[in-house]
Amino acid sequence: MKRYFLLLFCAASLYANAQKRPVDAILTEFHQKPGHVMVAAHRAAHNKFPENSIAAIKEAIAQGIDIAEIDVRSTKDGVLVIMHDEKIIRTTGQPGKVEELTYAELQKCNLLFDGKPTAEKIPTFEEVLKVAKNNIMIDIDFKAEGEAATKATYALIQKYKMEDQVLFFIYDHTEAVGLRKLNPKIPIMPRVHDAKETNEVLEMGSKTGKFPVIHVDDSFYADDIMKPVLQKGTRVWINALGKYDKMEKETPDSGFDLLMKDAPLANVIQTDFPEKLVLYLRKKGLHR
Repeated sequence: MKRYFLLLFCAASLYANAQKRPVDAILTEFHQKPGHVMVAAHRAAHNKFPENSIAAIKEAIAQGIDIAEIDVRSTKDGVLVIMHDEKIIRTTGQPGKVEELTYAELQKCNLLFDGKPTAEKIPTFEEVLKVAKNNIMIDIDFKAEGEAATKATYALIQKYKMEDQVLFFIYDHTEAVGLRKLNPKIPIMPRVHDAKETNEVLEMGSKTGKFPVIHVDDSFYADDIMKPVLQKGTRVWINALGKYDKMEKETPDSGFDLLMKDAPLANVIQTDFPEKLVLYLRKKGLHR
């Protein structure tokens, strides 16, 4: 009998711990509270640390940001690393392309912040997953070439059992069919460029399972196009990058005010100022 109660206590403890992951609050908001706006940190929280760095991921977690957007590329020897540009000159000050350099060669470089070298190295995708696990959602802007890199990315997500924490961003929504065959548990975020593509994605979702979120360009955003998306239980992702973030940098709240006016149904916003956006939304009761 004592053994039974001990096992029951252990099981209850494990269940309780599983429910206490910081990311669970984020996932509850994402899936169950469409009236709340999720914040995505473009290239992670890079206003104090190098973009796409481990330090920027940790900062995003500390700031209570919902999603860290990262860019995944593959090295010459097949290691998945985090780097936005094809060339590393802007972010490290060193010449060369990611795909033409080995992982060991990349590790000789230090990431820059405000043009100055830091102690931060170019992280691997696996390192990012380890830091993000249980803490924050990750939006994967996949820039690597080839099926092998795609499969390797999926394999790492599966290895760390993080299917519920990631979004796999694709520029061509028709690629979703093949990706879902690799692992239907990994959520895909397709980008749509017009009303026609939006309808195609909704139709695809009706047949093969809905997409949790779609990436919408502000160039064609319209409430009447977005309403059916929300009615399907799919979130609308829009970027503050560019015009809105520029306004925000010059005059606090002005950029976010305009974006909320221009795209009132968008409920995921990606920005270069995620810390500011979290505070802005909380003042309006739109963030946890």
